[in-house]
Amino acid sequence: MRALLLAACAALLAPPASARRHDPEQMPSTRIRDLHYGDALFYYYQENQDLEALTRLLAYEHWGRLPHHEPEAQLLMGSLYLQLGMHNEAGKLFARLLTDDVPTGVRNKAWFYLAQVWYVRGYLDKADAALRKVNGRMSPQLEARKELLFANVLMYEGRFDEAIRLLASWHGSAVWSAYARFNLGVALVRTQRLADAEPFLAGVGSMVADTPEMLALRDRANLALGFAYLQASEPAKALPPLERVRLNGPYSDKALLGTGWANAALGNYQRALTPWMELRSRNLPDAAVQESYLAVPYAFGKLNANAQAADYYERAIESFTTEDGRLDDAIARIEKGDMLERVLAADSKGDQGGPNGGWFWQLKDLPDAPESRYLYAVLAGHDFQEGLKNYRDLVFLQDRLARWSDSMEAFQDMIATRDRAYAERVPRAQELLASGAVDRLQQRDVALQNELRDVVARHDVAALATDPERVQWARVQRVTAALGGAADTPDNAELHERLALVKGVLQLRLEDAWNARLWQVQRDLKDLDLALREAQSRWIRVQRALRSMPANTGEFAIRVASLKARIDAIQSRLAATQRKQSAYLAQIAANELQAQKGRLAAYQVQARFALASIYDRAANAQSSGDRTKSAAPIQKGVEAEPPATAPDLAPPPTSPPPAPAPEPQR
Repeated sequence: MRALLLAACAALLAPPASARRHDPEQMPSTRIRDLHYGDALFYYYQENQDLEALTRLLAYEHWGRLPHHEPEAQLLMGSLYLQLGMHNEAGKLFARLLTDDVPTGVRNKAWFYLAQVWYVRGYLDKADAALRKVNGRMSPQLEARKELLFANVLMYEGRFDEAIRLLASWHGSAVWSAYARFNLGVALVRTQRLADAEPFLAGVGSMVADTPEMLALRDRANLALGFAYLQASEPAKALPPLERVRLNGPYSDKALLGTGWANAALGNYQRALTPWMELRSRNLPDAAVQESYLAVPYAFGKLNANAQAADYYERAIESFTTEDGRLDDAIARIEKGDMLERVLAADSKGDQGGPNGGWFWQLKDLPDAPESRYLYAVLAGHDFQEGLKNYRDLVFLQDRLARWSDSMEAFQDMIATRDRAYAERVPRAQELLASGAVDRLQQRDVALQNELRDVVARHDVAALATDPERVQWARVQRVTAALGGAADTPDNAELHERLALVKGVLQLRLEDAWNARLWQVQRDLKDLDLALREAQSRWIRVQRALRSMPANTGEFAIRVASLKARIDAIQSRLAATQRKQSAYLAQIAANELQAQKGRLAAYQVQARFALASIYDRAANAQSSGDRTKSAAPIQKGVEAEPPATAPDLAPPPTSPPPAPAPEPQR
């Protein structure tokens, strides 16, 4: 389902960079220039992240982080509003943004998809207005779908003549053509033009179908045509289309009921019993099955099988009474208030906010509960489905807000931890700042620089010697000093020569290593200078942090507290709205079950009246037989009255105009 929304968004967003020719139904290609817009797109093109993408877009817009993509961001917000079912917000955005500056093809496509959303949600006037804003013709496929959608809107508004004119000239694909012909036939029936409608409905009802979608549409067309003939008092013509409806299809119950009444209208009650007996063996909560409980004994009465008629009437009364008690239990369970939780829990595949989410989501499964057997029809109804989507969105938002509330509490814990760490570290930092360590290191650096310059000026090679060399050099100096005051003897002369040799060798080594050692010392002093500058920079940052951090933490704490209060307030509003929506949907379900109780009560009255009539006639016949000695058997002398529903046949499923044609299943 999400693919259709992505197709709609493709009309509003940039096409791939590889597109060589510009599509008039797409915006010109663009390059992401704002990092935050790219971040929002990253979440948008993931599954289950529509709300996250919309939240980020709204936040970035509030902070002014989208200077180069403001119009595109607004259009993306509109598409996300559509996906999340917020059609009013999407409509406001599109009405403001889809101006003449936007390419005509893009505007037309956007209005078309917005009209689809409003149509699905039941806002027919807004869907009509959006479709009328489409200027010119779109691509053939979209133009065909737009006209078919417009025809559905007109039919729901009761403007059948306009819908007929639009559908009469409609052209499109084979699959969509079947829906167009079906809707045209329905519109003609509603304008009392059954003869004109027959070719269209019969064509759809006899088409070759190979998918469940087309098979269901074929059955629906046959059912509509058959009941239209029944309402026109032409039962002979009603039989062929009704008999074409599949026995295992979704419309088989009504088709069996209509087939029986068509045969009964032709006076063939024996043949009418065949579909009615089959229908009687099916699920009792279905209205057609309930009517068959009266139709079967009615047919037996017409065949003068009064004993069988009485027996079936008694069974019907017993079944209706049992079913009425079950309905009471189901209503009581619904009024307990946990129906929706069980409904959503049963539909485990309906991932909230995910690919099955948004305004395309439909309920797939029902909970295993006694009332479920009665709720198939009401849960499949448009009003309940749309209300259930709203309730599901409320549950999803409540869960998201709960997570955000937990995040705010985590932020508050982080702030508290930061404050504690600040309180522990500040005294140590202040003590270090007061120690003047950096100043002393700076003075030491200056002294070392001066000392090196003095060594270089004196060319003091021994100053750069290694520790062993300095020890040797010191010994040479001491020996030289000692020999300086000694007598000039041959032994001392030899010592002077040996000392000069040792000193020369040592000085040669020091001279040879001088340049390398000087370069290394200069490099070490430069590294020391850089480290000292970094220490001074950090010193300054620590001083600034001591002044600024309390204020920053306090401002952040205020923001977090404010957001936490807002989230709590929204959670309270959501909870109240959720309770109201739950009560509303429960009331819809309860009203449907009450309507079923009313129908069962009416059927019970009819069955009791018919049974009483049979017994009364049998008693009268017996009394007359006692006098005449020629009493007839009960099954041959009594005729049951037809049920009150017999002349008032159930309308075809197209009595309201049909729902929008679903996407063709390829």
